[in-house]
Amino acid sequence: MNEGNPVKILVTDDNASNLKLLQAIFELEGFTVMLAQSGEEAITQATANPPDIVLLDLKMPGMDGLETLSRLKEIAPRLPVVMLTSYGEVPTAIEAIKRGAEDFLLRPIQNDRLVLTVRHALEHRSLKTEVEALRRMVNRQGYLARLITPSPQMHQLVESIRQVAASNFTVLIEGETGTGKELVARAIHQESHRSDKPFIAIDAGAIPEALVESELFGHEKGAFSGADRRKDGHFQMANGGTLFLDEVSNLPLPSQPKLLRAMQERRIRPVGSSQAAAVDVRVIAASNANLQDQVNKGSFRQDLYFRLAEFVISLPPLRARPEDVVPLARSFLDEARVELKRPASVLTEAAARLLQEYRWPGNIRQLRNVMRRAALQATAVAIEAADLEPMLAEETSGAAPAQASWAAALPAAEFNGFSLRDVARSAQEAAEKRAIIDALRATGGHKQKAAMLLKTDYKTLFLKLKRYGLSATRQLPE
Repeated sequence: MNEGNPVKILVTDDNASNLKLLQAIFELEGFTVMLAQSGEEAITQATANPPDIVLLDLKMPGMDGLETLSRLKEIAPRLPVVMLTSYGEVPTAIEAIKRGAEDFLLRPIQNDRLVLTVRHALEHRSLKTEVEALRRMVNRQGYLARLITPSPQMHQLVESIRQVAASNFTVLIEGETGTGKELVARAIHQESHRSDKPFIAIDAGAIPEALVESELFGHEKGAFSGADRRKDGHFQMANGGTLFLDEVSNLPLPSQPKLLRAMQERRIRPVGSSQAAAVDVRVIAASNANLQDQVNKGSFRQDLYFRLAEFVISLPPLRARPEDVVPLARSFLDEARVELKRPASVLTEAAARLLQEYRWPGNIRQLRNVMRRAALQATAVAIEAADLEPMLAEETSGAAPAQASWAAALPAAEFNGFSLRDVARSAQEAAEKRAIIDALRATGGHKQKAAMLLKTDYKTLFLKLKRYGLSATRQLPE
C-alpha cells in the first residue's frame, strides 16, 4: 500500500448482490474495489493486480474460502485477508485464522463494523511491515557497523559486501583465524534479499566423514543404523536463505563432489531416499587456508574451488591495519564493561600504544579476549599498560622457539621405492605433527592457545590431535 494512493480491496463472494453492496460501501470510503465471484477469479486478479487487502466469503462453490485463502497466502504471505461467514461456519472460520486470515466477521454485518475491521487489518499489516523493516535495518547496521573501522581496507571490504549481497553469487571468504569471517558472512546475508530467511552456519571440517552426506542433505528413517527418524540436513534448513560453510578446506575429499553436485543442480537427495528435492540456497564458504594452494596440493577439488570462488573476499589480518586496533579495543572494553559490570572504561595512552605495537597472531578474536580479561581484572577506571603486559606476554610466550623448530622438524627424505608425492605427504605430516607438538609444549598443553599460535582454528587442531594421537603435554614425544 503506497501512501497517498487509494487502498485496493479485492472483494470475493459468489453472490452478485453482496458484491454490489460491498462495492458501494468501500467506494464511499475511498477504496479502489476489485470484484471476484469465485476463488479461481480471486487468485487470477490477485496475481495480475495485487490488492492491499482481501474480503473473502468462506462458503463458495468450487474453490471454497479456505482453499482460496491458502492459495492467496502462497502468492502473498503478508496479504491481510478478512473472512465473511455465517453463524454455523464459525469453527471453519477459526480454522481460517489458523491458516493466516487476519480476522472473520459474522453475517449480518453492520457497515461501520465492516469498514473498521478492514482498516484495523490494514493498520496491523502496515505495523508488521514497519517492524520487520526496522528489525532488518538494525540487524544490517549491527553487522556492518562492527566491520566499519578507520582503515581503508575495511571500508573497501564493506563496499564489497554491499555489492555482492545484492547478487546470488557464491562467496568465498579467506582470512586467518579470528579475522571475523562469520561476521562477514552474516553481513552479506543480512544485506541480501534473503535476510528474512534462515542463516545456517556449519563447520565443514567438524563433521565426521561418514556423516557428511547426512548432515548436509538429511536422511530418511532407517537409511542407516541409528537413523530412527527422518532428519532434515543443513541444505533443507537453509532453504530460501544462506548456508555458511565455515572452514570448507577441511571438508573430506570424498565428500566434495557431493557438495559440488548439490550446488550445481540446486537439488539434494537425502540419504535413503529415491527422490531428489529442489532447494534454493545461497552458499557462502570460509577458509583460513588458501584454497588455491589446497587445489595445487591435491587436497581440494579444483571444480569445487571455482564453484565456491565466484566472488572472493580476503580479510586482512589485524597486524596489517594497526589503525584499527585501538578503536576496536575501546569498543570491546565498552562491551565487556557493560556485560561484566566492571569499572574500567578508559585506555591510557601507554596502554593504547602497547596494543597498537603488538602483532596480534589471533587477530580480532584475540584482541577481544584480552580486553575482556583486562576489564574483568581491572579495579580502576583506566586500563594501564602494566595491566596488559602480563596478558600479552602470556599470549606470545614460547612462540619463537616453537616456530623456529618447525624447519628442523622436516625429516630426511628416504626413497624406499615411494613416489615423490608419497614422500612429500610424509614429510608434510611429520612437519605438521612436529609443529603441533612444539606449540603444545610452548603453551603448556593449552590447546586454544596452541591453535592461535599455529594460526588455525581450535576444531582443526582437535582433529589433527586425534589423527596424530596427541592429547596432552605429558604424552608428547620428544
